[in-house]
Amino acid sequence: MAEKKKVNLNRVPMPKQEPEARRKNFNEVALGYTEEQAMEEANRCLQCPKPFCKDGCPVNVDIPEFIKAIRDHDMPEAVRILKSKNSLPGICGRVCPQETQCEGKCALDKKGAPVAIGRLERYVADWERAHPEISEKQREHINPNGKKVAMVGSGPAGLTCAADLAKLGYEVTIFEAFHVAGGVLMYGIPEFRLPKDIVQGEVDYVRSLGVEIKLDHVIGKIATVDELLQNGYHAVFLAPGAGAPMFLNISGENLSDIYSANEFLTRTNLMKAYLFPEYDTPIKAGGNVAVIGGGNVAMDASRCALRLGAEEVHLIYRRSEVEMPARAEERENAKEEGVIFSLLTNPDCFVGDEQGKVKAVECYEMELGEPDESGRRRPIRKAGTEFTVPVDTVIVALGSRPNPIVPSTTEGLEVTRWGTVKADEDTGKTSKDRVWCGGDMATGAATVISAMGAGKRAAADMNAYFNG
Repeated sequence: MAEKKKVNLNRVPMPKQEPEARRKNFNEVALGYTEEQAMEEANRCLQCPKPFCKDGCPVNVDIPEFIKAIRDHDMPEAVRILKSKNSLPGICGRVCPQETQCEGKCALDKKGAPVAIGRLERYVADWERAHPEISEKQREHINPNGKKVAMVGSGPAGLTCAADLAKLGYEVTIFEAFHVAGGVLMYGIPEFRLPKDIVQGEVDYVRSLGVEIKLDHVIGKIATVDELLQNGYHAVFLAPGAGAPMFLNISGENLSDIYSANEFLTRTNLMKAYLFPEYDTPIKAGGNVAVIGGGNVAMDASRCALRLGAEEVHLIYRRSEVEMPARAEERENAKEEGVIFSLLTNPDCFVGDEQGKVKAVECYEMELGEPDESGRRRPIRKAGTEFTVPVDTVIVALGSRPNPIVPSTTEGLEVTRWGTVKADEDTGKTSKDRVWCGGDMATGAATVISAMGAGKRAAADMNAYFNG
């Protein structure tokens, strides 16, 4: 009888910059696996007969297969398998919440640490980036089918849908409101978590499939959805994201030096405020900074503020860390870099000085009651616990909603009371004929991979629609 393979229950650690060094630069924190480390981690995969990890992937990547190709030292095959389902692996390997998706269903998760699927995905994507000739050789000939599709937005949903349709022979045009493509991948996620040259490389790959990308095109202004349908496009996919910030609606919120996280991160990432004065976008983040929120965006804003020169950054969150929606990895990185977590705390109002600048945030303590509709325990104000936190800058990171410009200019498009477009979860179909929708425009602010999954499902449904 063959001896049963002994499996290492501990995953290979990801090499990272040391906290003291990285909090002073915008270089990528995670350094990536070496070939030896990737091989060691790939050898932990059990190659399960029924791989539940696949069920946890919103874009249905053939996970055991690409990991086996790594083990077999066949990197071109690993690239082929990975990119047959995922057009943006360099992005997914860095920012997807694998711990709640593919890795959360890994068989090893029951006894030890799951296989580091995301890190291996990044390894393959980075290897492909260093060997561009591989993708060129693997590219299949595309036969045009005569159908034109318009994409509104070039974020993860739009790029994924565009790539899938282009491979099927559709003539695809992406309309992007900003001056660069990539959507939230460019303006929302910091350089130290997702380098912009990685995003640009993925955008260039989608463009290489024949997709046309038109920048500085605001649909709803330069053209409406109806005009696109009337002027040669057989279908439209709406994926402009959710760029309208949400606020606390408390006293003093209009004082100067209070930013929405959207503005703060857009100035920092897209407009390169961290390279001022080389780039002429100033931003204030010195002294004491308070960030309100507990999601990944709040972590990004906090860590950016540190790198921009803040002396102290207080993350103010009304629940405990257990309820925080931010990834555990991002919380750990933020703490290592010196972000101070002020938990079970909520702002009551902002206080300004004579010049109208914020100088303090008045807070109170919270306690957790019974779970609310989200399943998390409801925060309740504790009487007599008011206190004041001196601040020089505040960043409000409470989430975002879709900009209403597309729905308000599209007749027959149904929206919810939150401003999101009503779209079928499985297909992306909207109430309007020949119009699909996916990503944050349909769900509200969510993850990159969930947006990609929506783009993939919409592409499949469009193709089914046009093929009867």
